[in-house]
Amino acid sequence: MFDKSTWIRLPRNVVVGHDVLSQTVEVVDDIHLTGRPLIVTSPTPREVAAAPIVAQYEERGIDPEVVTVEKARFETVEAVAEAAGNDDIGYVVGVGGGKPIDIAKMASDHCDKGFVSVPTAASHDGIVSGRSSIPEGDTRHSVAADPPLAVVADTGILADAPWELTTAGCADIISNYTAVMDWRLANRLQDVEYSEYAAALSEMTAEILVDNASMVRPGLEESAWVVTKALMSSGVAMSIAGSSRPASGAEHLFSHQLDRLTPNAALHGHQVGVGSIMTAYLHGGDRGIWRDIRDALAAIDAPTTADELGIDPDVVIESLTTCHAIRDRYTILGDGMNEDAAREVARKTGVI
Repeated sequence: MFDKSTWIRLPRNVVVGHDVLSQTVEVVDDIHLTGRPLIVTSPTPREVAAAPIVAQYEERGIDPEVVTVEKARFETVEAVAEAAGNDDIGYVVGVGGGKPIDIAKMASDHCDKGFVSVPTAASHDGIVSGRSSIPEGDTRHSVAADPPLAVVADTGILADAPWELTTAGCADIISNYTAVMDWRLANRLQDVEYSEYAAALSEMTAEILVDNASMVRPGLEESAWVVTKALMSSGVAMSIAGSSRPASGAEHLFSHQLDRLTPNAALHGHQVGVGSIMTAYLHGGDRGIWRDIRDALAAIDAPTTADELGIDPDVVIESLTTCHAIRDRYTILGDGMNEDAAREVARKTGVI
């Protein structure tokens, strides 16, 4: 008798396009959220997007509470969760890049209140996924949280975001290639639960960006549209899988270790992109797709070398040889690489 059951939590409404920010309150009405909204944002997104949303509410006689966060830390999440826990707050709206959206997502999950995601940069798939990433000291914690009930992604605003944030989002998606490779390997060797559907969706998003890399250019709403749809698909793949496996493998371990060794040296997406070049080589050698990954990253102006990341080659090697121990997740790195092997891979792929 088949008795397996799975809960898949997905956004009810995803609105992507030109000037859709003006429809934010309508989107909220459509999913029947009530009460006073708590808007969580950061300084620049507050002016670009949060202020117009506040104006929409005020036109309806609603006075939102606005919290502007400066740093992404657990104490910040606790402070926002305390604000969200007030009886008059009905739901939370995260407006901005990764920082305010992750904080708002965790705070709303803690208080069991609805969450709406309004990204101002296409920099990561957290805008739609059920994961949040919060730095703490010299490490970064990936925490499960309910995905947003709705997403409002205005391509005009996203196209105007700093280009490096968009390229980081692209690189993060392209790294899905190696994440899925690691997931399949873990399924074969460690009997890790695996979803063909989630894996196929994740790979498809990576292929979309690799195949269209030359068309992703600064300031174009069409580019913002392509990148945002790919980020949405990646987040949905994680929700289907019930884990971050479709979008996080050895390349993410490599990035997390870089964060410990040299905090804030480069953007997360750029780091996982470079990590994906090397882990793709480990999976396939010279016959693998590492060159396609490298060429796609280069085409969108994303880093492909340690020098372009602004990270010392020795730090790259240290990260590659030690990152397997960060968490209990089986990847192509297995129980680790020795230094000579790591240097060989980094040199073969041109990373150092």
